[in-house]
Amino acid sequence: MRFSVVETGYDQRQVDSCLDEMGVRLARLAARAEGAARAGREWDEIRDEATALRGLLQRLDLGDAERARRGADDADREAVDLLARARVELDAAREEARLVRERVYAEAVQARRDFEEALHARRRREARVDRILDGLTVEPVPADTPTAAAGVPGSGVPATRIAARGGADASSEPPGGRAGIR
Repeated sequence: MRFSVVETGYDQRQVDSCLDEMGVRLARLAARAEGAARAGREWDEIRDEATALRGLLQRLDLGDAERARRGADDADREAVDLLARARVELDAAREEARLVRERVYAEAVQARRDFEEALHARRRREARVDRILDGLTVEPVPADTPTAAAGVPGSGVPATRIAARGGADASSEPPGGRAGIR
């Protein structure tokens, strides 16, 4: 960018406009450098922006080559510093992601082991119950057998006629051979 020469130096509006543009571009560069820690693909864009800024500074003809060189050196140093900070942040983010992945994997492995152990214990209990139930023999109980609570006063369970009479009246049994509560 070239500046118009006026009586007291350069056109202040043009210089301010140039500096504003450089400020905007440097702010964008800083924002991109921070974002680069999250996305490695932006490195090329940062380099391109730094190269463009350097080219802009080289194209500026301020009449003072030394001042332009210092500005370019400052911009280069700032770009290098931003790039170095972004690399450090990227490395830290990668390390943190690696640690998180390792922790989550370890937790998943432990959860699977716990689940398999609980499932195995459940299957052992189920097999044990099956063995116990297979060993039981069930004998038929005659229908006229009194229960333990039958005939006990105050139990709230009515006694059958046979149990109440002591089993002496077999002729009062209902037809079909079933003794029951009437």
